[in-house]
Amino acid sequence: MIIVMKLGTPSTEIERVATEISHREFTAEICKGQHKTVIGLVGETAELDTRQVQNISPFIEQVIRVKKPFKRASLEFRYGEHSEVVVSTPNGPVTFGQNHPLVIVAGPCSVENEEMIIETAQVVKASGAQFLRGGAYKPRTSPYAFQGHGESALGLLARAKEATGLGIITELMDAAELDKVAEVADVIQIGARNMQNFSLLKKVGATGKPVLLKRGLAATIEDWLMSAEYILAAGNPNVILCERGIRTFDRQYTRNTLDISAIPVLRTLTHLPIMIDPSHATGKSEFVSTMSMASIAAGADSLMIEVHPNPAKALSDGPQSLTLEAFEELMQKLASISKFFGHWSKNNNTVATPKLTTRVSSFV
Repeated sequence: MIIVMKLGTPSTEIERVATEISHREFTAEICKGQHKTVIGLVGETAELDTRQVQNISPFIEQVIRVKKPFKRASLEFRYGEHSEVVVSTPNGPVTFGQNHPLVIVAGPCSVENEEMIIETAQVVKASGAQFLRGGAYKPRTSPYAFQGHGESALGLLARAKEATGLGIITELMDAAELDKVAEVADVIQIGARNMQNFSLLKKVGATGKPVLLKRGLAATIEDWLMSAEYILAAGNPNVILCERGIRTFDRQYTRNTLDISAIPVLRTLTHLPIMIDPSHATGKSEFVSTMSMASIAAGADSLMIEVHPNPAKALSDGPQSLTLEAFEELMQKLASISKFFGHWSKNNNTVATPKLTTRVSSFV
């Protein structure tokens, strides 16, 4: 249930209403949007009479029941306003959200050595990325495959961050590593295989740190949003959803199936920002450029792209990784399409490289 306050309601009255609701054994969360202030009620509200709530204050404009099972994640919970996730990085704050410039996250699947991660970080930053991705701990299908260098890789990510000022996104697999990962990561990634690890979601939610929640390999959109609900319910509003492809019947030509339709569907269901990972979705580097542009056209807020100096020698996911040169070329294409769809700003570092105007003709 949400309480919509009238425009211009004094902050003291908003606090009073929230306190009054809390005394009735409900959790009240105040969400201040650009146009309206909404108080979300969480708890067993089924038996609560909306007319009684309406009578709490003359400043209450409307009381609405949230019918979705994912309460805090629902678009209704914010009265139709999409939320923003602001992440602090050494280069300044970066905002993920529908009405903000496209955010680019790029880097290798795994952190292999210092030279590789520093070189990659420098190139992706120069090309316009704001975040470096790289796995320290890697969930692999085979127990014999490379599992990542662990804690030492976190140290290398920290050095790359210091050298470039890029924000860091890396995956958390086990609650035992939470403190170590949180010390380096600006955004903690929960991978597809852990999307329904509810105890892990609760612990990550309790940190308050921005969380990137990847969609599970066979998860429905509702499954995915209910997982986001666990993080939000733990008191962490900073959740970014990441579509990375789902497993379907055809795996011969692509690794997974990128669910582009999830973008407009999510826009009608949730206020949370949306990222697309075309690298894991397709599994083949030659398809990454096309799917990146399609994702922007469909309304994605962010892209996560795998990049490696030498994909043929990558310790994991080489076939889906772009070379440094291919990534630079892709960023030039993304600049023009992002600008066309109003998702680019000349005042933002995103895709703002000196070479932007040189390859526009190759896109159009």
